[in-house]
Amino acid sequence: MEFPRRTGPVLRKVDLRLEPGEQLMVFGPSGAGKSTLLQLVNGVIPHAVAVQLSGSVRVRGTDTLDTDVAELSRSVGVLAQDPSSAVCLPDVEQELALPLENRAVDPAAISGRIDAALHAVHAGGLRLRKTSQLSGGEGQRVALAASLIAEPAVLLLDEPTSMLDAEGIASVREAIERAVDEYGPAVVLVEHRMDEYAGRRGLAGLPGRAVVLNGDGEILLDGPTTEVLTEAAPQLQARGCWLPLETELQAVFGCPGGLGAETVRAGLKDLAGAHPLPAPAGGPPSHREAPALRAVGLSVDRNAAGQRRRKRRSSTPATAGPGALLTDIDLAVNPGEIVALLGANGTGKTSLLLTLAGLLEPAAGQVTGARPGMVFQNPEHQFVAGTVRGELGYGLAAGAEPVVEQLLRQHRLEHLADQNPFRLSGGEKRRLSVAAMLAHPRPALLADEPCFGLDRRAAIAMMESFRLAAAAGRAILFSTHDLRTAATVAHRAVVIAEGTVIADGPVFEVLAQREVLARAGLSVPPLLEWLLETFETAGQMCAVLTALDAAVPRHGEERGA
Repeated sequence: MEFPRRTGPVLRKVDLRLEPGEQLMVFGPSGAGKSTLLQLVNGVIPHAVAVQLSGSVRVRGTDTLDTDVAELSRSVGVLAQDPSSAVCLPDVEQELALPLENRAVDPAAISGRIDAALHAVHAGGLRLRKTSQLSGGEGQRVALAASLIAEPAVLLLDEPTSMLDAEGIASVREAIERAVDEYGPAVVLVEHRMDEYAGRRGLAGLPGRAVVLNGDGEILLDGPTTEVLTEAAPQLQARGCWLPLETELQAVFGCPGGLGAETVRAGLKDLAGAHPLPAPAGGPPSHREAPALRAVGLSVDRNAAGQRRRKRRSSTPATAGPGALLTDIDLAVNPGEIVALLGANGTGKTSLLLTLAGLLEPAAGQVTGARPGMVFQNPEHQFVAGTVRGELGYGLAAGAEPVVEQLLRQHRLEHLADQNPFRLSGGEKRRLSVAAMLAHPRPALLADEPCFGLDRRAAIAMMESFRLAAAAGRAILFSTHDLRTAATVAHRAVVIAEGTVIADGPVFEVLAQREVLARAGLSVPPLLEWLLETFETAGQMCAVLTALDAAVPRHGEERGA
């Protein structure tokens, strides 16, 4: 299958058969064709996207080429990579009622089914909310509920946990398992965050079958998930895939058993001694300079959270109203500093970033400092050019071609330079959105979930670009649900909960505050738990995390692939 203006097929020689009730996990590097595979099943390709297609796709015995998307939707439920793209009604209640009304469900039964669907994804409190006022994670839960509510025969889930906190991830897994038990849909799951999705059950918490796509859109492996991950651990690591912790440690140390194996624990301790670091990202910067960005007494009003307006900052502080989402935020980000913004879904992280960027008017307080660059949670919201090269060069002075070429190389976008940004994969769009902001020498960069949708190699490269920008004196504040990434790259962590900042300090000190994290609905993953229990210094812990990242070959350096 080939897209116009792309060299070579996006998918090739793909043969798959899925039985009712079977759960299939599809994974592979960014741009391998995972989302494209799902679009073939739901009929978006070829009915809405022009491609050259060979072969056939059949859903419940019907060829998708002969059936339009609307008709296929009666059998296929979809959670898209960007859930906001599927929202079409202003209220959550209406959004969930729509698929039932389209199927002529008895009106008397609709309300109960809405409650049940929202309860299944731990989103019961969102029923009366406006869809425009949902956070990214809340929107993802609602979109999952909408895909489940009509009990489709086939359920396609494209990174359903990418914007979710720990509770949200657990609710997704439970909702899918309950659906399979109750009405037996075939499930195709595309997921990068396998370790979080599996939870404490490890490999046993993943779907029973796994398919791995290589970088050329071909099926590399297909079989029982435990066998695929166990037998091909080094190969998958070399291709830059996210792996469950047990599989990752097996790839690095050649020993199964994860943190329970003495050989693995000894190897991790060796990494801490062999690569000592004073602190994350090479040590915190000195704070002799004035902050690049500062918020004093800042409040964000819930009713303003969807406006996305650019207004001149006022020297006269406003007063927060009773509907304030966040209040009394005092926050400074210094030149050369990387700060991770942590918190559960719906706590106001995105709204805070938008307010700091000047795109939302503060309900109270002030923001000072030069206007920062802003990387949006949805990359498409910031694209303005018709090509990747044009996007990177937009707004730059004449003679900036060397900067553009460097960014194309650094973010693995060279082969996509002449493509339309809107036709890229989710991970490719994410890489482009960050690269485009890094092209501008603003003193501060704000990034909203910059790693979601990225494979392991791309996420590591993204964080390395943050390190380089910080080393050049730029201040960086990014939100994330990935505590491991935060611990690896950030100097500080800021935790949002209960409508304000409840913790702000060196990242490992914050992660060690279990009571604070529990208040924020955050869960420390097993690797970080072990590091915090085993080592005394931030340098040792960061050394282990950095060394594990270094075990993933950079693009073009794959070993054993």
